[in-house]
Amino acid sequence: MNREVVITALGTAGAYGCGRASLERALAAGAPPPATQVDRGAGYHRPEGARRALITPVAALAPWLPPAEARRMGPPSRLAVAATRMALAEAGLDPAQLAGPGTAVVMSTAFGPTSFSEALLRQVLHDGPESASPYLFTECVANAPAAQIAIACGARGANVTLCQREAGALLALARGAAEVAAGRAERALVGAVDEMSPLLHAMLDRFGALARGRSRPARGARRLDEDGEIGRPFDRRRNGVVGADGATVLLLETAVAAALAGREPLAWIRGWGSAFDPLAPPTGWGGSGEQLGRALRRLLLRCGAAPAGIIPARLSGPPGAGGPPGSIGVIDRIVSGASGARGGDRLEARVLRAAWGEAALPPVLAPKGVTGEYGGGFLAAAVLAAAGVAGVDSAPTAGFGEPDPDLGVTPHDGRPLPPPRALLASSLAAGGAACWLILGRQ
Repeated sequence: MNREVVITALGTAGAYGCGRASLERALAAGAPPPATQVDRGAGYHRPEGARRALITPVAALAPWLPPAEARRMGPPSRLAVAATRMALAEAGLDPAQLAGPGTAVVMSTAFGPTSFSEALLRQVLHDGPESASPYLFTECVANAPAAQIAIACGARGANVTLCQREAGALLALARGAAEVAAGRAERALVGAVDEMSPLLHAMLDRFGALARGRSRPARGARRLDEDGEIGRPFDRRRNGVVGADGATVLLLETAVAAALAGREPLAWIRGWGSAFDPLAPPTGWGGSGEQLGRALRRLLLRCGAAPAGIIPARLSGPPGAGGPPGSIGVIDRIVSGASGARGGDRLEARVLRAAWGEAALPPVLAPKGVTGEYGGGFLAAAVLAAAGVAGVDSAPTAGFGEPDPDLGVTPHDGRPLPPPRALLASSLAAGGAACWLILGRQ
């Protein structure tokens, strides 16, 4: 059994606010929302380290998650359940309609619930192991948000949590689509969730992952220019990512079920594929990108979505490839996971160029300049781009100003584009994981 799978609803929460309309406005503006000062009181941060992150306003979740319910959850679970309810409201579904074995839940997280993990370990360290709180324990595991989503709507289908860093969001969507396409689930709630605790923020900064401001003299001393803490996808001046928290949850179902219910798909899932670079260091990026580029090229060929000048062929896809074979046509948009990471953006550019060969790349969107890294905003932006939402690709790429001649990729400059027929979402992860999705319109 291989059924056509569509995305029919989207719930998202981030520094840009709650609901897809908030994200649409932020993407159309072409600038990230105001960043928040991260609490440095615990002393984890270095004096001249990164100071800001894109944090979801807690009060914004209240309409979706009453305080009496929220107090029983950790921060990632609160974000995930709120985003799920946004998606269900958009679909016109009562959570009770999802109860039973027909609903699967597939979520991803890069680092899991770090604040509750820190609290539990601190409790054990100071008061002994017998003091460990069951409440903290149940919410300090990576699959807590997926479990809370299932509890909130009675879902008893497959419940999966993926931890593949930056590639996790697309991998979760691919896994959920596979469950529905194979008939193992009638529908799936899929997405990504992350928190950005002070400890995690400080650790990412110490590993050199976060964008930092530049020190400059001021009245005989030196101060940090925090305006420099911005993500610059594909830019020559990029020096790291902007950490973000948030959640995005999508509703997947078959095209037939969506039509019967009168739900208009946001996007059709035309294919997916994943690969792994064994030469990538555990905490860093791979090198040439040739191996991942070949894997992406095989996916495009398999789905009949090869770049211009390449003869499509029915080939076995890369590990994890899925979706019905057939001719999709030309990919006319790329939504790239480039984020401002020096090594990550270099690898992304090399993979895309290796896959396209001598052919010119289609317009490349890099929404992480607005959404930041982690938290699912990238996943939501890719779906909105595939849906042809006005304004999503008609703004200059946030943070980009100077092309990097070493990359050979220049993101879209904001000129209006026609709605895409077929779109490639690309996400590579530190450590070697990679995932690609082909999204289209009917």
